Amino acid sequence: MKIIFYVLALYAAFQGCYSAANQPRATKKSTSIDRSTSSVVLPVTGNVYPRGYYHVTVNIGNPPKPYWLDIDTGSDLTWLQCDAPCTQCTPAPHKLYKPDKDLVTCMDPLCASVHWPEQHDCGSPKEQCDYEVVYADNGSSVGVLVTDSFPLQFINGSIANPRLAFGCGYNQQVPASMDPPYTDGILGLGIGKASILCQLHELGITRNVLGHCLSSQGGGYLFFGDELVPSSGVTWAPVSTTEIEKHYSLGTAELNFGGKASGVKGLHIVFDSGSTYTYLTAQAYKALVSMIIKDMKGKQVYIANEDKSLPVCWKGSKPFKYIHDVKNLFKPLKLSFAKNVEFQLDPEAYLIISKHGNACLGILNGSEVGLESINIIGDVSLQDKIIIYDNEKQRIGWAPANCNELPNLLDDGDPDNGGLCKPYEPNLGILKAYSAAKWLGLRTN
Repeated sequence: MKIIFYVLALYAAFQGCYSAANQPRATKKSTSIDRSTSSVVLPVTGNVYPRGYYHVTVNIGNPPKPYWLDIDTGSDLTWLQCDAPCTQCTPAPHKLYKPDKDLVTCMDPLCASVHWPEQHDCGSPKEQCDYEVVYADNGSSVGVLVTDSFPLQFINGSIANPRLAFGCGYNQQVPASMDPPYTDGILGLGIGKASILCQLHELGITRNVLGHCLSSQGGGYLFFGDELVPSSGVTWAPVSTTEIEKHYSLGTAELNFGGKASGVKGLHIVFDSGSTYTYLTAQAYKALVSMIIKDMKGKQVYIANEDKSLPVCWKGSKPFKYIHDVKNLFKPLKLSFAKNVEFQLDPEAYLIISKHGNACLGILNGSEVGLESINIIGDVSLQDKIIIYDNEKQRIGWAPANCNELPNLLDDGDPDNGGLCKPYEPNLGILKAYSAAKWLGLRTN
């Protein structure tokens, strides 16, 4: 069965993270510690296959209650399924969020940000801010913007309790052909003004830096702030502000496979943790598949047409159990950017082993889901790397990493001195095994 997944928001909030005016204010515990120099770390649970998404547990409210949110750097708006009451909600791991009366007004800049690029007219200054996000597969969420407490604990030991704005979704529609992800909502981590990262930065809670480390074995971690950014070994590339407005775009790249040029250049690249797989334009996808199939001739693997897990799969003389069983048969591919910057995808960063024991290509044709000229680097290609979105310096960085180990949160605040925690086992057993774990997300907010 073909897995459906989140992909990049078609429209992001044009109003970027530039002003703290009219933002909800943080409620901070009295302390002399400067939290803006520290980081918040959240364990991640999930995997690319078969679940198709990674989520974090976020505590919201007073008293705080836990919610599972799908981490998404491809969109801005965070939203929870909520009881307002709920007209249509999907199965979720926790009780529906129950909103208070802390509504974001129609006149708030965040409301205009969520509605961009459409003109948002207010009937009255105190009118509530309604929202609707519509997805390319006709999935959608309708609700109202609210504020509530997000208690946060920092590596340096300090605590903050900011009030942040997010969507209270009381009507979620999912196409009948797919199952929704078993989460409570979405954690929007984009560049726009409404994103959680931007709100934390505007309130002086953390620096405008985000990072994630997604393990191919399941799990990983997410962090806000720059304290966990490695001091060396990171490949940095400037964020493009002209190619794809207000997304984590690296500009254009040339595609190479096995050290050979594909002849496809000018690919607009965007990093999106909300997408399960990687997407290329039709031209690049067809060129890549052709090069791989040609390279696989004579290697004792065969096209597995009977495996419908993904469009292109290969089988061997016996079922593959792990990527390591087959990765030596495939060659790496590279995306080459300006100034000799390269993002390399080794076979384990573009293949998955299906339930049938075949090696399937985790790169798909973006034109089939309406991406047009946009190329998405999704979770399959972000695994086992620390990915840093440094909005302070307008750059994105990456480096190989062991994402199975969480940074030690019980040390003196210095990850280099404190070492690492023992490997932890994400609690995957309580998740339902949805074969179609992600909605197709081209969000129009």
